[in-house]
Amino acid sequence: MTTAGTPGQGPLHGVRVVELAGIGPGPFACMLLADLGADVVRVDRPGGPGLGIDPAYDVTNRNKRSVVVDLKAPDGPARVLDLAARADVLVEGYRPGVAERLGVGPAACHARNPALVYGRMTGWGQDGPLAERAGHDVSYIALTGTLGMIGRPGEPPAVPANLLGDYAGGSLYLVVGVLAALHHARATGTGQVVDAAIVDGTAHLSAMIHGMLAAGGWQDRRGANLLDGGCPYYGTYATADGGYMAVGALEPQFYEEFLRLLGLDGLTRARTDVTRWDELRERVAARFASRTRDEWTAVFADSDACVAPVLSLREAPHHPHLAARSTFTGHGGITQPAPAPRFSATPTAVRTGPALPGDGAAAVARDWGIPGLVTDGALPDDLVADGD
Repeated sequence: MTTAGTPGQGPLHGVRVVELAGIGPGPFACMLLADLGADVVRVDRPGGPGLGIDPAYDVTNRNKRSVVVDLKAPDGPARVLDLAARADVLVEGYRPGVAERLGVGPAACHARNPALVYGRMTGWGQDGPLAERAGHDVSYIALTGTLGMIGRPGEPPAVPANLLGDYAGGSLYLVVGVLAALHHARATGTGQVVDAAIVDGTAHLSAMIHGMLAAGGWQDRRGANLLDGGCPYYGTYATADGGYMAVGALEPQFYEEFLRLLGLDGLTRARTDVTRWDELRERVAARFASRTRDEWTAVFADSDACVAPVLSLREAPHHPHLAARSTFTGHGGITQPAPAPRFSATPTAVRTGPALPGDGAAAVARDWGIPGLVTDGALPDDLVADGD
């Protein structure tokens, strides 16, 4: 597998990014930048990234090139600084202070390249009482109040994989910050540090809910609100075959269509009568339990009732709508989400599979003008982090 031809033609064509390898939100953020056409060079440590799967299947390293640098070696930091001097963006996910100790912190990089955007991806942020502590997605979203919103009342909160913290509150906010700082750097010639903390981004995602809470339109407990499963016409229901249907019939016209297709009468006023929600939920649940998921999918297929089947990861790529849009794509034998969003003038694509450690070093040395780029050595395990 080779990644020599990785630089692409998306809207970020010509942008150079250095990624100091980690796991989790940093690599995903850099995948997004690479998907959008940036030339992302991942600086791997000898011994691999430590994700626990074969690197050939780590799609967060698609559309990138990799070099291997021993940051513990005498000339290791200089190799990274050579890359930083030629880059527009550098992304790291170490605990606060680690990059500085390695000799590749913001001050050292800006001394070589004042216009560099230096993106820092952590869970707790660069300061605060917990900044030095370890953590993971579930730890961060727990403190922001968002984890406590998810799940059924009287049961433990439901863990939303690592999508809410690592990727929504972390990676996406890092990318927004990096692109904003890049715009500023190109206008002024001055780079800056982007402190992207998962706790900050995840808290920010709940802005609307905090407004509703202040207005008295949201109860600070699970399963008691319009959008958290407390409402019987916004949630999920089991079907006869053990599948599930998702219901989002919030508006009056959608709700009426929902009732009609379910074959339920006498429940129009129950939509706004909270005292009847238990009755409504029981009757809706009984109807869904009477047929299979596929049968209900057919019933609601051409309606505006806002009802959809709950699909598995393996089923999703085969849904007719997602297939028609090529929402998922195949590359190198791996089915994976296609780059998003879409652009009319600068289309994106999965250009290469996951970059294996060191795969592309010669091409990077040539393209970036750094002859003899070192690709061996070892980075100590305790310095490798995902911002957690």
